Amino acid sequence: MKIIDANNQKKWDEFVSSHEDANFLQSWAWGDFHEARRKKVVRRVAVDDENNILAAYVGQVETAKRGTYMAIAGGPIMDWSNKKLREAVFADIKEQGVANKCVFVRVRPQIIESDKNRKLFKDLGLTPAPIYLSVEYAGILDISKSEEEILAGASQGLRRKIRKAQKNDITVSTSTDPKDIKKFYEIELQTAARHNFVEFSEDFLRKQFEAFAKYGEVKLYTAKLGDEILAQNFMIFYGNEASYHYGVSTELGTKYSGAPLLHMQAMRDARERGIRRYNFWGITALDDAKHRFYGVSQFKRSFGVEELIYLHAHDLVIKPAQYKLAYLLEKTRAKIRHV
Repeated sequence: MKIIDANNQKKWDEFVSSHEDANFLQSWAWGDFHEARRKKVVRRVAVDDENNILAAYVGQVETAKRGTYMAIAGGPIMDWSNKKLREAVFADIKEQGVANKCVFVRVRPQIIESDKNRKLFKDLGLTPAPIYLSVEYAGILDISKSEEEILAGASQGLRRKIRKAQKNDITVSTSTDPKDIKKFYEIELQTAARHNFVEFSEDFLRKQFEAFAKYGEVKLYTAKLGDEILAQNFMIFYGNEASYHYGVSTELGTKYSGAPLLHMQAMRDARERGIRRYNFWGITALDDAKHRFYGVSQFKRSFGVEELIYLHAHDLVIKPAQYKLAYLLEKTRAKIRHV
């Protein structure tokens, strides 16, 4: 076995998407997106003597006042029960962190939160991070079921919203044109003002859409009442998972709910691709009613999702002295921002 730089997009995506729980965070397009943002991207694969991929991870190097670090979200992708393999992969991760002058490498793997997995990361020499990396608490829906079965498992309130939207003749359309991100961004500004969060830039959203559009892995869904936009969803389809990555709504959309119809259509499209998991992405804890995304989380729960908690992000510390300062700064920010 050896670990080398990856250079074959097709083989990479075939390997990553063959893993049941993997999603777009370890796709080739995710690395393309960060490269378009002028980030240093590290793509590495462990291969056997016949060049078959045994493990893969993609990470981007981030520069910040608290110090340079590498972020690996949703990975590495590998057989976690193989001790020799995981030790070799994490030794390589450390080498890449050192080569890129990182203070630490932050890893949020695609494995569940458990005592066993926490011990596994401790044994690998990692420590729990002071803040999350990507989504750690997700709402997952099994869409191998029929639409009738999905609606039967949804809340009565959601079914009522869907019937009302259908009676109001709310229409749903889709686009794969990156130019349409401009309108999405404009509505995002409205949504951010209502829900008190910091919006992503138009350039950030467009480059992300472009990266996945190149491989046919993204769609923008729009719900309209007449000519007026009510809501839009930024959906990514990768491997076995359809991900509700971003969603925005207008003021009118708060009165005439078009969002349920967007999700029902995206589920139909996902099933046509052979996808069996629908990831509503981040949700807040059920008892965290003061969180600004609590209402959105309850809407996601109304579909009857399974709540999945991934292992919390862990840090592989490379420069201990600088890391202590970075840790304290992030811990303080996390407390202030309630994240």
